[in-house]
Amino acid sequence: MAFSSVLLGWLAPALVFLLVLLLIAFLSFCVSVKYSHMKYDHIPGPPRDNFFFGHSPTILRIMNNDGIIHDKFLEWAERYGPVYRINILHYVTLCVYCPEATKEILMSPKYPKDKFVYKKLFYLFGQRFFGDGLLTARDHEQWYKQRRIMDPAFSSLYLRGLMGAFNERAEILMNSLTDAADSNTEANMLALFNCVTLDVIAKIAFGVDLDLLQNTSPFPKAIETCLKGMVHFIRDAFFELNPKNRSFIKEVREACRLLRATGAQWINERKNAMQKGDDVPKDILTQIIKAAGKEGSMTKEDEESMLDNFVTFFIAGQETTANQLAFCVMELARHPDILEKVKKEVDDVIGVRQEISYDNLGNLTYLSQVLKETLRIYPTAPGTSRDILEDMVIDGIHIPGGVNCMLSTYVTGRMDRFFKDPLKFDPDRFHPNAPKPYYCYYPFALGPRSCLGQNFAQMEAKVVMAKLLQRFDFTLVPGETFDMVDTGTLRPRSGVVCSIRHRNNNKEMTTQ
Repeated sequence: MAFSSVLLGWLAPALVFLLVLLLIAFLSFCVSVKYSHMKYDHIPGPPRDNFFFGHSPTILRIMNNDGIIHDKFLEWAERYGPVYRINILHYVTLCVYCPEATKEILMSPKYPKDKFVYKKLFYLFGQRFFGDGLLTARDHEQWYKQRRIMDPAFSSLYLRGLMGAFNERAEILMNSLTDAADSNTEANMLALFNCVTLDVIAKIAFGVDLDLLQNTSPFPKAIETCLKGMVHFIRDAFFELNPKNRSFIKEVREACRLLRATGAQWINERKNAMQKGDDVPKDILTQIIKAAGKEGSMTKEDEESMLDNFVTFFIAGQETTANQLAFCVMELARHPDILEKVKKEVDDVIGVRQEISYDNLGNLTYLSQVLKETLRIYPTAPGTSRDILEDMVIDGIHIPGGVNCMLSTYVTGRMDRFFKDPLKFDPDRFHPNAPKPYYCYYPFALGPRSCLGQNFAQMEAKVVMAKLLQRFDFTLVPGETFDMVDTGTLRPRSGVVCSIRHRNNNKEMTTQ
């Protein structure tokens, strides 16, 4: 009894002390949140849903209703102007749609990638994902070293030599579409484009034949799962705490492990070939190994760094191009006049030749306009974000340093301020003689951190679309929607299911 009294006499003050510490910590947190609000509340913006959570409830509500958060950002831009602030939890984020500020922020290396987003992409629910690859590396010197080594795999001379591979993989897709046309079978164009673009990146970047149009593979599902997980991981701080999400989180981790294990296998095979002195291509896989810098004695971190870039190129080199192609088919099916015009150009430039040359691509001017207009309305990678470390002025508003900012080509591409009648699909906006958009159209970002693979992606898209338009007519099946789904990248919700018919059945293809 005496011992219990002593123990209680000791615990009571300790508990009081602990509660006081917790109260002080809570009050300190409240003061810091209030200070953050006061520091940035002179910047226009929508009312916060909650003192602590900011606008997170609105964002989560849109996500849970399967909406597009970028439409809300567009609505706020129209209401609050070219720079406004929102709060993600207690963090302040600026949304910037001012072309002059976009130029300043994206064209200069002094604005690093946003730590809130890009540091989170290092891991995905505890499983290493993009790590410190080209997409996520925040340190400029670290990024520049990798970029310089990767550049040869994307030089115009090297890309010119890839035309045979682009043609070969696109032909396999044409064979699948021929089967669909012959059997009067509906074609899910997004699924087909996912297969061909994954085939292309596997073959051209990594020297591996997947042949996904003939074979089943876990890769498309793994990529989709990782991207869905990425959206929840970044936007919902409490996602992991919900027991209902455990099975999905397990799927995401397994998908990450599958991609990295595949990368490890392919990298090891290529390293062995290089060590034996075999003739290997100067493709992305070779450059990834060179970027690690120590082919003979690599540390565990060197190995992980190679896998970071493998996952980066494997996903980025496939997903966005497939979505662009699907959106392009969707819009052409909605606009028969534009479809006929681009078909005529393909007929004039390509004729009945089966092989499309690099020079042919340069002459497909209107097709280029169609693809650019597709990315204006449907930028598959909607935007990017940077940290503003020092004070600056945007559109006459003083911005204190120490804040991150989001820049969205989705928002600017759909604003009447920059594009008249913005929801109208009009490829003539990108006619060679039309005024060029001033830092309000950047589907591949801008400046030193712009997408390294953008020329690769657009060459691939041109080859696939040119062959499709050369040989087939297509119409959307009844009931197809034109909605999008946000899986980190934007993709058509319905899959763009089409009826496929042969064009000019008596026309013989020639290899000349």
